[in-house]
Amino acid sequence: MATRKPTPQTVAFGQEVTRARKERELTRVELAKRASVTRSYIAQVELGTTRCREEFAKRLDVAMDCAPTFLDAWDDLLRSAAYPKFFTDYPKAEATAALLRAFELTAVHGLFQTEAYMRALLGSEQAVEARLKRQAILKRKVPPKISVVLSEPVLFADVGDPAIMKAQCEHLIEVARMDNVALQIAPTGRYWGLAGSFNLATQPTGEELLYMANARGGVTTSDPADILPVVSTFSFIQAHALSVDESIEFIRKAVTKWS
Repeated sequence: MATRKPTPQTVAFGQEVTRARKERELTRVELAKRASVTRSYIAQVELGTTRCREEFAKRLDVAMDCAPTFLDAWDDLLRSAAYPKFFTDYPKAEATAALLRAFELTAVHGLFQTEAYMRALLGSEQAVEARLKRQAILKRKVPPKISVVLSEPVLFADVGDPAIMKAQCEHLIEVARMDNVALQIAPTGRYWGLAGSFNLATQPTGEELLYMANARGGVTTSDPADILPVVSTFSFIQAHALSVDESIEFIRKAVTKWS
C-alpha cells in the first residue's frame, strides 16, 4: 500500500500499535512475522503513513492477543476514511450532538435514508456501512433532537427505482412521527437564500460544527461568523416550510406517486 501524509487518525492508530507492541516486548520484525506482513508495513502503520484495512486490525488483535483492541481502534479512528475528506470531522460531532439541524436540497437526509436508497445513491459498500453506522445515533437511549427540512424535489428525484423511492418515502413518514424529530418539507417556488445543503451539530456544551455542501464537495467550520447566518436562514426556511403534519400528508402524496 502506498504511503501518504499522516493524518491525526492514522497517527493515533499507529501510536496505539506501537504502545501495545512495546508492552509485549516485540520488535517490528517479530510483530510482522506474527501478522504475516513485512517489517516496513508495520513501520508505515506505526508512523501513520498508511491507513490499514479493517482486516489487518483484526490480525493485529490476534497477533498481540488483545482482541478487540485494534478492531475497536480502527472503527473509531479509521473508518471515517469512508467519508470524503471535507466531511470527516462532521460525523464525529454528529454522534455526540444534542441538537441536529439540516436543510437538504438534493437528497434525503443521511440519517433518514433507507439502506436501499443509500446503495442506489452512494458509490461504495464502505460508504454505505459508514452511513448505516451514523444512523446508530437514532437508537441512543437519549437521542438528539433533530430538525430537518427537505426541499420538495428530493421526494420526486428518482434514486434507484420507483420501489426504492416508495419505500424511502414510507420510511420518512415513520421518521417524522418520532418524538425527537421535526421533519418538514420546503415547497418549491421560493428562493431560500442558500447555495447548497447544510448540516449543523450542536453539542450539549453549546459548541457547534457546521457542514456546508458546495460545488466542490463541502466545508466544515466552527466559526460563529459562518454559523450565525446559516442559523438565521434556517429559521426563515422552517417558518415558510410546511408544518410537520402538513409535511407528512405531502409525503403521502409522494408515496402514491411512486406506487
